[in-house]
Amino acid sequence: MTMPVKRKWPRRLGIGCLGLLLLLVAAAAGLWIWQPWVPPIESAAAGPGGQRVTIGGNIGNFYPGPAGQRSPAILVLGGSEGGLGAGADSRARALNAAGYAVLALSWYRLPGQPERLELVPLETFYQGLDWLAARPDIDPARIAMFGTSKGAEAALLVASRRPDQVRAVVAAMPSHVVWQGFDWSMMPVSASSWSERGRPVPYLPITTADWSGDIYGPALASLPRHQDAVIPAERISGAVLLACGEADSLWPSCRMARAVRDRRARTDGLTTELLAYADAGHGGHGPPVAPGTPAAERIASLGGTASGNIAARNNGWPRTLAFLAAVLAPEDGQ
Repeated sequence: MTMPVKRKWPRRLGIGCLGLLLLLVAAAAGLWIWQPWVPPIESAAAGPGGQRVTIGGNIGNFYPGPAGQRSPAILVLGGSEGGLGAGADSRARALNAAGYAVLALSWYRLPGQPERLELVPLETFYQGLDWLAARPDIDPARIAMFGTSKGAEAALLVASRRPDQVRAVVAAMPSHVVWQGFDWSMMPVSASSWSERGRPVPYLPITTADWSGDIYGPALASLPRHQDAVIPAERISGAVLLACGEADSLWPSCRMARAVRDRRARTDGLTTELLAYADAGHGGHGPPVAPGTPAAERIASLGGTASGNIAARNNGWPRTLAFLAAVLAPEDGQ
């Protein structure tokens, strides 16, 4: 009599599937622990001629203007990477080389600051402006703000609340609305990015559950129901320069820059300039970078091509300096 043959492949298949599942779980756990998508928290040291300062518990790098005169000053704000990044410090040093006193100020993710981009106090930026204005080597009537990405959102918002103190704003890859906050660990945040006097600033909520795709377009479609989230850019009495990349893959910076421009255009006497670049992305504004360098490849990671972003920077930076020179020039009699 022939004995029946036991088929072992179903059991082996089950063991293999279980092993694969355990590997996937381990990989997912590793990704969650290491979170490679999270930008590192930087605390860039001040470059030559600069000094580390602490203002209201927030650190910054300060670069004084030319000795022997009261200089115009610029408050520089980085984006959602937080900390005091090399990018913000690089912009500060380039502006300082053009003759300005410059403060690159950290506002979240460093010790003692909010860990999530949630309810960040606008008072952080007010303190930076007041600190500059109080210095005897700075002309308090010639202070500008220069923000990039979320820093541009903050700069426009602050300037709309401090119109008598902010003479000009450079907003690179900006937003025309206050957005819902977020956390780099992808944990839910259901609050405004900003607060003032302990109260949340009205914001536009993200309506898309999947944050891996376009979250800003669908949210902007709901803006008619959240008009209080719009930044009142017409209240900024100083001049505004907006710079954006049409190929921005992080958020629709050109769409939002045009919304700022159009809102200001409805009020007579407001100076607004827009620099929009077709083949540039979220990294398409700032001091020029050399082709073929790691920096040139890195700035193309958020839209546009390396050559397009380089060209945008080569064109936009001197125009930005010309804008600042015009609007921060001493008034007659000063």
